[in-house]
Amino acid sequence: MNKKEKSWILYDWANSAYSMAVTSTILPIFFKDVASKGLSDTDSSAFWAYSNSIETVLLVLMLPILGTIADYKNMKKKFFVFFLLMGIFFTGLLSTVNEGQWFFCLFIYVLTAIGFSGSNLFYDSMLVDVTTEDRMDWISTNGFAYGYIGSTIPFIISIALIMKPQILGFDSAIIPTKLSFIITALWWFIFSIPLLKNVQQVNYLEPCRKPVKESFLRLIKTFKEIKQYKNIFLFLIAFFFYIDGVHTIISMATIFGKDINLSNTTLMVVLLVIQFVAFPFAIIYGKLAQKFSAKIMLFVGIIVYTFVTIYAYFIKSELEFWILGLLVATSQGGIQALSRSLFGKIIPKEKSAEFFGFYNIFGKFAAIFGPLLYGMASQITGNPRFGVLSLIILFIIGGFLMIFVKTQGPSKT
Repeated sequence: MNKKEKSWILYDWANSAYSMAVTSTILPIFFKDVASKGLSDTDSSAFWAYSNSIETVLLVLMLPILGTIADYKNMKKKFFVFFLLMGIFFTGLLSTVNEGQWFFCLFIYVLTAIGFSGSNLFYDSMLVDVTTEDRMDWISTNGFAYGYIGSTIPFIISIALIMKPQILGFDSAIIPTKLSFIITALWWFIFSIPLLKNVQQVNYLEPCRKPVKESFLRLIKTFKEIKQYKNIFLFLIAFFFYIDGVHTIISMATIFGKDINLSNTTLMVVLLVIQFVAFPFAIIYGKLAQKFSAKIMLFVGIIVYTFVTIYAYFIKSELEFWILGLLVATSQGGIQALSRSLFGKIIPKEKSAEFFGFYNIFGKFAAIFGPLLYGMASQITGNPRFGVLSLIILFIIGGFLMIFVKTQGPSKT
């Protein structure tokens, strides 16, 4: 790997700390136990799901035009830096949330998620700037793989402080939990520095006098030419469904575990182990994609997740939750990494930020419906198991549509 590829991969190492602490484990537990004190379990779970949907709506409104503007020379990194600093700042600000401040907690969380997702749009689009098409599957899966390991280091430090607050002289885990958000923010910032130093925008459009106006016109033109890019948009529709299920399972896993009465310690240890298991499996997905194709391996991931939604409905014990977590770990990184690299292969490289804007929008807009589906099914039935089971339809539709996606590209067909 060259310096640019390593620096790009290292950002996955950096920002995965956010995914682990804020999206998946520490913040959801903190929200359920501290910030949402006074709310019922059902309402707190539903409000958490709805906040994810609100964040997605805001991103849907912003990212298409920002991605289009970013395709102009030297613009991609500027947008990346803005959202990066936004995500890092508000992640640190989570440390100010106190007991019963559920609305304030969700408000700050939404802003952290916008920073995280916005920076990821421009980060993902840099894949075409750091490597060649024949190496995209390998570099993308390595990013996810090393991201899993990178996320565990600040997480282990954080849970050590949370589980043993006496180390810092505290009687409860509340202040160490708040410190974990600061640790996460610092980790994210420090390991973003190599990308900021070593990666530059290689594929771009020449600047114009009125970039915002021209970007709107380009965006409109792309929509008008949607039939000419039918293969790209067919992929995006398939992606819309199956990645919705993936992201919903990631964001709701800890909440689901709490609802079936698993302890905080069990949840954190299971999710930590998932990171270590996911590392080799992401690499395996990358190797197998070189042999069988990224598309075939995406089908494998979709099948695994379909089984996960069914199995989750029936789990009753801690052991079964462990099995569920390990099943998710086998495909979580691979399905996301290969989706990213397959898309990078079939799009016009000079419009990478614009098309990755669509990629992120389809992924994030889909995430409106997954949490809503989970929340509504849970509230209507009074059983969170139906929330997970309802996600099966997303994987079935996504897998069916992927059958018709052509993997050659870039082209307008």
